[in-house]
Amino acid sequence: MAASFEISPEMRALIGVESEPWTYELTATSVRAFARGVGYTDRTYFDRAAARAAGYADLPAPPCYLGTPVFIPGECSDTFSGPKGSGPELKHGLPGLLDGGTETTYERALVAGETLSATSRLTDLQTKESKGLGVMLITTQETVWRDADGAVVATQRAQAIYY
Repeated sequence: MAASFEISPEMRALIGVESEPWTYELTATSVRAFARGVGYTDRTYFDRAAARAAGYADLPAPPCYLGTPVFIPGECSDTFSGPKGSGPELKHGLPGLLDGGTETTYERALVAGETLSATSRLTDLQTKESKGLGVMLITTQETVWRDADGAVVATQRAQAIYY
């Protein structure tokens, strides 16, 4: 538990710095696997004919599924599959981590067969006092997904709580 914690100028300097782009793929297999994993039973996520009958060009990506990051050994995080070192690393020294929530805004439906490019940037840093955890660092990160034409298809804002 951190009795005190201050956001340094070096940490603040990372706000707004964008990562290198990373590739995400939406395959029919990954769409089906995600839909099955979260318990969806709507045939449009599994059957191409049902998806086309519903007006989609292919299997639609279920809510919260933005594709699978392309894993490249040595270049990716073994835990999260995304790129290692594609952006600045926030060094804060706090060992605990909690998920602070995620909000995703879609510009259009995503479908199997698409390849997306994502970039992330730190948008905010705050500290808050907790009776149980002491001083916490709350980070907000924004990730933008673009299609092959460069159009924004989704924006995600996520918070992480370090203590």
